[in-house]
Amino acid sequence: MSKKSIEEELVGLEKMIRQLESQEISLEESFQLYEQGMKLVREINTRIDAVEAQVLRIETDREDG
Repeated sequence: MSKKSIEEELVGLEKMIRQLESQEISLEESFQLYEQGMKLVREINTRIDAVEAQVLRIETDREDG
């Protein structure tokens, strides 16, 4: 099973935000969505940090090369 792209994860996060903004969900569902959303934010940030580190490594290698 392949991992979703960062862009796909961001789309999922946007959907969660729209659901949280709607008044059609219960308080319990809101808490669950919030928890899932915060977990997703942490995962996205970790992946972005990894990509940034990779870019910096490439730039450093290019400058040293």
